[in-house]
Amino acid sequence: MTDAQMFAFESDFVASLRCVPMAVRLKLDRCGIKLTLRQWSRFTREDRQRLLLAACATPREIAEYRRELTALVALRTGELAKPLADAPCGQWEVAHRLPAVVADYARSIGLAPPTLGQWAALSPLQRFALTKLTRDSHDNVNFVPAMREFGLA
Repeated sequence: MTDAQMFAFESDFVASLRCVPMAVRLKLDRCGIKLTLRQWSRFTREDRQRLLLAACATPREIAEYRRELTALVALRTGELAKPLADAPCGQWEVAHRLPAVVADYARSIGLAPPTLGQWAALSPLQRFALTKLTRDSHDNVNFVPAMREFGLA
C-alpha cells in the first residue's frame, strides 16, 4: 500500500479526482498546507494526478511537495497557499497506540474499535483515513465503509 492509493470508500469521486482523496489529504497534513475544495477544483486533472503520485514522506520530499503545491495554488487560483490552522497531530503515525478519537468514535456508532494488533497492521494511510474520518469538522459517513474496507468491521 502506498501513499498514492485511493480507497473503495472514495469510489464516488476516484475516477475524476473531483474531490481531494485521502492520500492527498495526508500529504497536505504532512506539509502543513490548507487546500480548499475550490482551489482543488481549479487544478487540472494532470495537476491532481501529480499531487496524488508525488512522494511526501521524508523531510526533503515534504519540503518539495510544499513548494510545488504553493506554486500550483498561486498559478491556478492567483491566491497564496495558506498554512493549516491547526498543526497536524500525527496520531496515525504511531502504529503501537490506537488514538482515543478512533476508539471513541467507533464505540459511539456501535462498532468495536480496532485492536492494537489490527491498528498496527494498517498502513499509515489507512490509519490517517480512520483518524481523519472521526473529526467533527469532517463528513463522517465514510468511517464505517473504511472500517469494512480495512477488514475491521
